[in-house]
Amino acid sequence: MVRAHAGGGRRVVTASRLAAVVASVALLAGCGWLRPDATRALPTDPGTEVVYVALGDSTVEGIGASSADATYVSRVHARLRAHYPRAVVHNLGVGGATSADVLGGQVDRAVELAPHLVTLSVGPNDVTGRVSAEAYGRNVDAILTRLREKTRAVVVVNSLPDLAVTPRFRRSPMATRVGHLSVEFNEVLARRVDDHGFVLVDLYHPSQTEVPAHPELVSRDGYHPSDAGYARWAELLWSGIEPRIVR
Repeated sequence: MVRAHAGGGRRVVTASRLAAVVASVALLAGCGWLRPDATRALPTDPGTEVVYVALGDSTVEGIGASSADATYVSRVHARLRAHYPRAVVHNLGVGGATSADVLGGQVDRAVELAPHLVTLSVGPNDVTGRVSAEAYGRNVDAILTRLREKTRAVVVVNSLPDLAVTPRFRRSPMATRVGHLSVEFNEVLARRVDDHGFVLVDLYHPSQTEVPAHPELVSRDGYHPSDAGYARWAELLWSGIEPRIVR
């Protein structure tokens, strides 16, 4: 049996239940993206000034990158510009942001920008801040509802990477707890994204295998991606974005 961190006040989780959760996340997210709304696509005209808005936390802001151009948001924007030379980006990500912060301080700004593409990355600060999975799910649902009802944007959400494999947590007493919560939050996230018909990109499974094998993917702080890590993140996100470009 695996017992969650005592300070979190969480129930005991059996190994079989944890395995079932992992399996469900694999089914929901393993293919890269979920049943996207077929009516949402990026413009057919390459001359369109495509508006890309990035929402989320420090990984969106780009903590750990050597420059603004090395962040995954900038790399995605560069890929967009190869198809839409006039594409613009608005990075609203803020270090330390939780799902509640995105809901209260970012999503309305995104709506005002009338985006064609929105990416969302949020959750690790909810995990480490002891936000419940239920509260996280409600916040994510409210964010995605706003984007679905108030925009026609293609919305691409990435799952949480496995926090337990990062150097910060790998040998920490909290490793078991954050590892379990990474799975639990991803299960909640996958269901919410699927409910809204948006695109879900799987970062969890690649992080499990790639981060331990390639420490260069993590910055010197032992937690945030490095330039190489952000390049890989952008590559994974692009796998969910590129099919939405109408050629």
